Amino acid sequence: MKPTQEQHIRKLTKLGTHSYYVVIPPKMIRSLKWIKGQKLVVEQRGKEVIVKDWKRK
Repeated sequence: MKPTQEQHIRKLTKLGTHSYYVVIPPKMIRSLKWIKGQKLVVEQRGKEVIVKDWKRK
């Protein structure tokens, strides 16, 4: 599959012994109005990972 304007290919990188990270493009972060230090929820749905804003209940 070739990347399109809507698709961003990123590498999974290991950090230390127990953590991994993926770099999210700055344009996406700005459009979501996320800021440094913001709390996010990470969920697994089947073979997909969903990252979304954390909402206080």
